[in-house]
Amino acid sequence: MRQSWPSRLWIIRHGQSAGNVARDEADQAALDRIAISGRDVDVPLSELGRRQARALGHWFSQGTAAQRPEIILSSPYLRALETARLFRDAGGAEANEAICMDERLREKEFGVLDGLTSHGIRNIFPDQAGFRSTLGKFYHRPPGGESWCDVILRLRSLLDTISLHYSGRRVMIFAHQVVVLCLRYIVENMDEARILGIDREADVANCSVTEYHFDPSAGRGGNLVLARYNATAPMEAEHAPVTRAPDPIVAARG
Repeated sequence: MRQSWPSRLWIIRHGQSAGNVARDEADQAALDRIAISGRDVDVPLSELGRRQARALGHWFSQGTAAQRPEIILSSPYLRALETARLFRDAGGAEANEAICMDERLREKEFGVLDGLTSHGIRNIFPDQAGFRSTLGKFYHRPPGGESWCDVILRLRSLLDTISLHYSGRRVMIFAHQVVVLCLRYIVENMDEARILGIDREADVANCSVTEYHFDPSAGRGGNLVLARYNATAPMEAEHAPVTRAPDPIVAARG
């Protein structure tokens, strides 16, 4: 039977971004809007985020070639692409390894809530705050935006592509907090309650490692098995501060 999964799959959240920093500042000042100019897609890493990405690359560079990715996929958002490039350039992958952008890995789209703090959502769109409270983040879709279910739908398509083209290979994904969680939901066949419980426990740390190994004895035909989740050892190894801020336009946790 043909193996349908990669031999290893790593899912990495991008390093701390300028948007993460701006969101913290807006929350502390109880502002309605986050001070980000331009598009969210163009928000770069902070200096700390760049340090985190290099630490991740250095950590992987200490392993053998078989312990490093041979396929790199990234969200097209600048903060994810920068993380992938800095990781590769720090020795985390071969120097000439291509970084393949895939739009299905993009950040969750927030529609009319884009750029608002939790305080701002309650002030400017109290009806949406109410809908979200009733429906929960898994099903609530703000006007012009996405629910977690919408993100999951595009990620199912992504995993089909990975299965088709990268079966048996070592694949690393650079993306966003919601994408990390939604991929766990799919790969581990979770339900809403379980993945939201994991989400409530802690934010996904910037540049943290979530890793799966293919186990041929897991289920019929084999499956990916979780080896580590939200691991911050690469940053700790270089004494780089670990940050766990939500993405800049994430509404109140729930």
